[in-house]
Amino acid sequence: MKLFISAFAAALLACSVASAQEADETPEATPVYHYAFTEVNFKGDTFTQLLGINNVGIIAGYHGSGLDTAHPNKGFTYNSSTKTFTSVNYPNSAQTQVIGINDAGNLSGFWVDAKGNNYGFYNFKGSFYNVVYPGTTFNQLLGWNNNNVGTGYSQDSAGNFHPYSVTTSPVWTAYLLPGTKSAQATGTNNNGAVVGFYIDSKGVTHGFNYLSGSFHEVDYPGATSTQVLGVNDSDNFVGSYVDASGNTHGFVHIGTSFTSIDDPNGVGTTIVNGINNANTLVGFWGNTGAGVSHGFIATLPAN
Repeated sequence: MKLFISAFAAALLACSVASAQEADETPEATPVYHYAFTEVNFKGDTFTQLLGINNVGIIAGYHGSGLDTAHPNKGFTYNSSTKTFTSVNYPNSAQTQVIGINDAGNLSGFWVDAKGNNYGFYNFKGSFYNVVYPGTTFNQLLGWNNNNVGTGYSQDSAGNFHPYSVTTSPVWTAYLLPGTKSAQATGTNNNGAVVGFYIDSKGVTHGFNYLSGSFHEVDYPGATSTQVLGVNDSDNFVGSYVDASGNTHGFVHIGTSFTSIDDPNGVGTTIVNGINNANTLVGFWGNTGAGVSHGFIATLPAN
């Protein structure tokens, strides 16, 4: 098991300790979380991504790179207790990704038709429902909570993304983020918090969370790009960041502290996409551009 922490964060911690010692005070420890990793791969495929996890250990994801017609995206749920996959695909779709999952097993994601058009969907009690924000032709529904509220985004004619949430009614809520060029809402918890990321006017990607009606920018310390991809009911959140060398790492933010996350087999190519209330993480690593991706579950040891 390996511990990963950015050099920037380590330097800050060292400075804090030195200052406290000079003042003859006991420094307050910064929590560091040591995760154990379990690899999960769909049998017979080189491409697996785990994207969401609920509080009973059922995971949403997909396999197949989608780089060619021989390897389309195919959705699934994975039971981490029985280690079994169940295929979940929007009817008559060319491709499907399953991304959000709540504790009742209701799902969200997106599907692609034969012409390459993207549509959001949710699966409620075994039935599929299409999701298209009014006036748009490109939609993805990425998060789904126990209140059966989903979060996602649409694309306008200029190619910019616009985040929203939607209920089964449907009732739509558009999120207008200050200073944004393009944004995606990627997850929501049962208290209504929304997370995601946006691109500013200079082309820099920042994460965000939207808590109790307030917008908060999220940047991993020292990163050149940050995306927030999932959140649990304690408002702990996960995502990915790019370091100064161009490597991609996952992260978890618990309480007030960031911890950098890398699967030991995929250092520099790791993305954390989901987190549940036990702070169990799911994600993936690999060279996705070459059609190689490995899913993982990361767990904290029992106290």
